[in-house]
Amino acid sequence: MTDTSSTSSSPGAGLTLSLRDLRDHLKEFLTDYLKEKSKETVGTYRRSLNTFEKWFITTQGKFRFTEDDIRAYKTYLMEERELSQVSVSTYLTALRRFCQYLTDIGKLEENPAKAVKGNRRPDSHSREVLTESDIEALKTVMDEESQIDKRDVAIIYLMLYAGLSEIEIVRSDVEDLEHTLMGPVLRVQGKGRTVKDQQVPLDEPVVTKVEQYLDTRSGLKPDSPLFVSHGHRSEGKRLNTRSVRSRINGYLKESNVKRRGVTPHSLTHTAALIWLNNDMPLEEVKQRMRHGTLDTTMIYYKKQGLLKRDPDDLPSESE
Repeated sequence: MTDTSSTSSSPGAGLTLSLRDLRDHLKEFLTDYLKEKSKETVGTYRRSLNTFEKWFITTQGKFRFTEDDIRAYKTYLMEERELSQVSVSTYLTALRRFCQYLTDIGKLEENPAKAVKGNRRPDSHSREVLTESDIEALKTVMDEESQIDKRDVAIIYLMLYAGLSEIEIVRSDVEDLEHTLMGPVLRVQGKGRTVKDQQVPLDEPVVTKVEQYLDTRSGLKPDSPLFVSHGHRSEGKRLNTRSVRSRINGYLKESNVKRRGVTPHSLTHTAALIWLNNDMPLEEVKQRMRHGTLDTTMIYYKKQGLLKRDPDDLPSESE
C-alpha cells in the first residue's frame, strides 16, 4: 500500500485515510482522546486497534469507514482469525470508539460502527456472573471524563471489586468512607438492616475511583450522600437504586455483556469469584461478602472457575 498523506471524505461516501493518516489518528486517539482512561483500558484499545491496523493495510486503501467496511472487518475476525465471540466484541468496541473519535473531530458525519455488534451463542454455562473477558469488555466502554462518568466508574468498582449491593451504595454517606489502621473501609447498611453496622474493606483501586469522583464535588459535608444525581432537575439529590441499575444496564448493553441472567447485581456476585481466583482465603471472602454462613461462600467457591471460562457461547439478552 502506498503511504501518502492524503485524506478525503464526502457525504455518504465514508472516509479514505492513508496509512500515515490512520497512524496519526490512532496515536491521537490513544494518547489524547482516551487520556482519562486507565492504562489497562488504553492497553486493551491499543492491542485491539493494532489488529485493525494490520488488516487495514491488507485492504490496499479500499477501507472507507462505512458500515459495510466495518462488517467486512467483523467477518475477517470471525472467519479468518477465528476469534471467540467475546474477542470479536472487544475488537469491535475498540473500533467503534475510534470511529466515534473520527466523528467527533469532523472526519465522519456519523459513526458507521454503531450498527455492527458482536454476537453470542447460547450454551448451558451459568449466566449470573461475569467472566474476565466480560469485565475487560465492560471497562472499554467506561469513560472517566465527566463527573457522571467518574461517579459511574466508582459505583461499578464498588460492586465488582468490593462486593457492595446497590442498596448499600445508595445509602452510603461521605462520612461512611473511613481510613482506618487496617486500611480503607466503607460503613454500610445492608438490606433489611436499620443501622450501618458493617464495615466493608476497600482495596486501593476502589478507594481511588471513589475519591476521584468526590474530588469533582464541592461543598461536601459528612452527611452528604456518597453518590448523587447530576441531572438538571435532580442535581445533588441522593442517587436511588433504580438509577444505579439503569446506568449499569446501559454499560452492560453497550459492551455486549448483557445477556439472559446478567443483571447489575451480577457484578456484586462476581466480586467473590475475583477474590477466590486471587487466592483470597475462604474465610476472608465470607467476611467481605458478609455471608451469614460459610456454606453460602462455598457456593461461590464451587463456581470460581466460571470467572475464567470463555463466554463465547453464552446466551444473548434477546434469547
